[in-house]
Amino acid sequence: QVQLGESGEGLVQAGGSLRLSCAASGRAFSTYTMGWFRKAPGKEREFVAAITWSIGSTYYADSVNGRFTISRDNAKNTVYLQMNSLKPEDTAVYYCAAKSNRALRNSAGTTYDYWGQGTQVTVSS
Repeated sequence: QVQLGESGEGLVQAGGSLRLSCAASGRAFSTYTMGWFRKAPGKEREFVAAITWSIGSTYYADSVNGRFTISRDNAKNTVYLQMNSLKPEDTAVYYCAAKSNRALRNSAGTTYDYWGQGTQVTVSS
């Protein structure tokens, strides 16, 4: 059974940085794609970024491209989301997700099979 655990919750000022981590366990992830999603109060869940575990190819939502960086550490089975130049509109619960294929650019949340519990990011103005 795949398990995902996010960490890195925090409160930062606009313009600041924060790094989220997602520890994955339960199986080998070489054929998986890992993603980050977020959900703000009153809004639908939205895609943030994704990475293929094997090659490390990445894909970003337009709203975060150039500010956020997704990466993975194969040895630690951990995926990271480095968030820079944070804005108040980045405030949300951030979720790590995994799917057992390499469809990197299919960003629909319904294509992901496993989800973490979420971690809160709050950006003050």
